[in-house]
Amino acid sequence: MTPGDLVLTPRGVRFQGRVFPATLGRGGVRADKREGDGATPAGVHRIVGMLYRPDRMARPADWALPIRPGDLWCDDPGYEDYNLMVRAPFPARAETLRRADPLYDLVILTDWNWPFAEHGKGSAIFLHRWRRPGAPTEGCVAFRPDHLRWIAARIGFGTRLIVDEGLRR
Repeated sequence: MTPGDLVLTPRGVRFQGRVFPATLGRGGVRADKREGDGATPAGVHRIVGMLYRPDRMARPADWALPIRPGDLWCDDPGYEDYNLMVRAPFPARAETLRRADPLYDLVILTDWNWPFAEHGKGSAIFLHRWRRPGAPTEGCVAFRPDHLRWIAARIGFGTRLIVDEGLRR
């Protein structure tokens, strides 16, 4: 581990000498992540992108890309674009990235099951804001909005998110 890693601990995510409270998937941490299990996958995951809502916030980092109307994330394991960003209209099941609520105003993308997705292993493990403290995600790692913005301004492409299989929060 390096000081530049995001490390999930029982107290939260440790990064650059600070610990940020975080929520995980409702299914806990699992080494054998599957689509729909609600688990946060164990392992070392690299940061591969950052998306933000330009109508709601300033660009959080010079490499962040805007979320546009019609941006979606394909979460249909039977479709060829599974676990990829796609555009509406789209013929398969996909999650809307430009949401009415602020959950995805800032989204940090990990390389979980990406870019060559194994169907059924789960899609879209993001770092995003939490609904409220302690509210579980569908497998993502979620933070208080101001903490997420602080982290986003200090990470880079390839920063590692380390999730220990032994962590069963």
